[in-house]
Amino acid sequence: MQPVAIPIGVLGAGSFGTCLALLCAREHDVALWARNPEIADAINREHRNPQYLSDVALPPQVRATADLSEALADQELVICAVPSHGVRDVMGRAARFLSEEAIVVSTVKGIEVGTWMLMHQVLEDVLGVGHQPRMVFLSGPSFAQEVAERRPTAVTLACAVESYAISVQESISTPWFRCYTHTDVVGTEVAGALKNVIAIAVGICDGLDLGQNARAALMTRGLRETSRLAVQLGADPMTALGLAGVGDLILTCTGDLSRNRRVGLELARGRELEEIVSGMKQVAEGVRTTRAACALAELHGVEMPICQGIRMLLDGELSPKDCVDYLMTRQLRNETE
Repeated sequence: MQPVAIPIGVLGAGSFGTCLALLCAREHDVALWARNPEIADAINREHRNPQYLSDVALPPQVRATADLSEALADQELVICAVPSHGVRDVMGRAARFLSEEAIVVSTVKGIEVGTWMLMHQVLEDVLGVGHQPRMVFLSGPSFAQEVAERRPTAVTLACAVESYAISVQESISTPWFRCYTHTDVVGTEVAGALKNVIAIAVGICDGLDLGQNARAALMTRGLRETSRLAVQLGADPMTALGLAGVGDLILTCTGDLSRNRRVGLELARGRELEEIVSGMKQVAEGVRTTRAACALAELHGVEMPICQGIRMLLDGELSPKDCVDYLMTRQLRNETE
């Protein structure tokens, strides 16, 4: 059955926002908001994003704008695809232009520094509790480049009120982009945020040539840390075994397109963090998330040694090799702890 065409606004013209605009334009008219007016003008003129996925042609159904009110006017579905540190500002400004009945979909994977809030909490804070039932959180193994190339992809849409997730599922699923629904927002968000931290660790592991055994152990124990924190925050432990958990973890830790894995690889080669991050066009969310996750874990009394080791490494307290020793010489214990 063909989805019913609806007006969609996508906030954020980075790689994932651009690929979702392309995806949605198959059946819907899409307004794509770019922070930079020059980028918006270039998209409308050339039907390509000059900064991200520039080799992908965008159809006429994608109309770019740098005006939030224009991007959000009468939109039934609004997708937030900005970096985690920009969500409060962008969605705070967007709030007065949002229709009361609009469904808001967040693709953001991170924890807000300072407040230690997950993205659903930030959105509730700036949009108000009235929007809370219609907030949907998209997560799962989904490199933007592969989605844009129509390679088979499966993701999770989590919403406390599943009927809204089903509505989004019906609107944006395609023969190559398969959406599943879920009701565990907290588990989906924690998994989506922490997989970036574990990917930095795996990148360091690979950069030091520590072997496949070490990589597998890091991913497995990293998933355990993720589940431990998520459950403490009220999540279903089974969520860590789904697309938003182990699925996204595998992709981000092993895929060559992973920005966070690349950060770890470069750290292992001796480059300074500031130099690595400043040379990247896209945000590696794991850098901010590492510190935020450690603070959130401490707040809730959850032990997360991998995240803590990466935090000390990023803060210059440990070298990559010292970080390995820190993890491998900890007190021995039962695996389920």
